[in-house]
Amino acid sequence: MSAGCLRWMLSRTVRAACGGGSGYWTPASRFTICSERSNLIASSWRWSPFSTTVEDIVQTPAPKKIKNSHAHKTVNAVGRKIPQQHIQVISEAGENLGTMHRADVIRIMDDKGLKLVLLSQNKDPPVYRLMSGKQIHEEQLRLREKQKAKAAPVQVKELTFSSGIAAHDLTTKLKQVESWLEKKHHVRITLRSGRGAPAVDLDTSLDQMVLQMGMMVGFVSKPKVIRDGQAAMCILRPPSAKELSQKNKAAAELSDESSSKTSQNKTENKADTTEESIQQ
Repeated sequence: MSAGCLRWMLSRTVRAACGGGSGYWTPASRFTICSERSNLIASSWRWSPFSTTVEDIVQTPAPKKIKNSHAHKTVNAVGRKIPQQHIQVISEAGENLGTMHRADVIRIMDDKGLKLVLLSQNKDPPVYRLMSGKQIHEEQLRLREKQKAKAAPVQVKELTFSSGIAAHDLTTKLKQVESWLEKKHHVRITLRSGRGAPAVDLDTSLDQMVLQMGMMVGFVSKPKVIRDGQAAMCILRPPSAKELSQKNKAAAELSDESSSKTSQNKTENKADTTEESIQQ
């Protein structure tokens, strides 16, 4: 094969590879044109709206962990694996023992047979409490009852009567109110002025009627005048545990005072009797 034929075949092969058309180019020019075509294709691909470059990649931050506000609504013992080295400890009697090393806390747990309960993780150091199994069980029951009370909707019963109501009918109405309160309902009582009767101090009259009830009550809304003075209204609720505790405490103090006064009077009477016998 002659050198001219070989050159012709090589030119055809290079032209087919570079995508060139007809014509005669030198090998150097063919190489330059192929490089320009490859650069043009690469640049068009780089700026294509469907391509992704390093500058286009956006680093999305990792989602923040949302703190669960209901994480510690239940009371559970943490066991012996305490993650913090130093913690603030409350004794089973409610006494603040201060900041302690976890090894000392574990030693107290083993000596007294107590368990450790997390109270507050957000404080520095976190607050834990030593509790017995009975205390944990009672606290769990209390929290369950509290959650049930919040979940259950409160029913509001309504009762309306006039200021001229008879004493027997008033007693019947108040007993009905007591039965509703015992079922944990709220009761809205409206006292309206009787026909032909002057609307004077209806709120005071309603307050006195509530005082005639045979049980302790709480107020959502205390007696107040409504309807331009033609009626008075109040909303009653069952007493809270704190109110009942305060009432029992006050009754116990009153009983202690009366018993001390009685014993003091007996002592004085005995002293007077002894003095009279000596004088005789």
